[in-house]
Order: sequence, then structure tokens, then C-alpha cells
Amino acid sequence: MKRGKVYKKDKFAGVLWEDDVGYHFQYNQSYIDNSLYGAISKTLPVRKESYDSEYMIPFFDGLIPEGWLLEIALDNWKLNPRDRMNLLLTLCDDNIGDVSIKKER
Repeated sequence: MKRGKVYKKDKFAGVLWEDDVGYHFQYNQSYIDNSLYGAISKTLPVRKESYDSEYMIPFFDGLIPEGWLLEIALDNWKLNPRDRMNLLLTLCDDNIGDVSIKKER
């Protein structure tokens, strides 16, 4: 299972993970209780229940670089372009914008 911590403006917002069933995102309870910064996306409003999908949740998929930037990353880190979760965990630690994903260790 691959897991990453999701941050909004450097505040821990929740956990994203991939398992045999698909992809899942769940807000952290402390973020729900004090969601000063609101939802990480309009498509993922703050709620207690997890978001579950057979495929990569579109908001997170949109954080993965495209084009020449993705090609450079694939070449340098020898990443599999079909492993969306690994791409997200490797390339989205310091994104433009206020949401970042940090690989859970």
C-alpha cells in the first residue's frame, strides 16, 4: 500500500492512499474540526467519510506534472508513467499552489 500525507498551506489536511481496491482520500479529524483553510478542492469538500475511487482521484491526478517537465522527471528518477500514485508521491512534495503531498515514511 502506498500512502501520502496531504497538506494545505503547510497544515496537515488528510491522508491519500492506494490499495488493491483503488485510491482513497480522508480528511484528518483535527483538520475537519478546525478547517481554517477549507477544502483542498471544490470537488473534495471537507467531510468525515473518505473519498474512494477505482482510479486516481481527478484533483490529485491534476497535480502531476505534464509534458516536458514530466519527461524530465521520468528520465531522471526512472519512474513508471502508469504508476500515478508513485508519480504523485515523488513529484508533488513542493507544488505551485497551496496543496502538497508528502510520502508517508
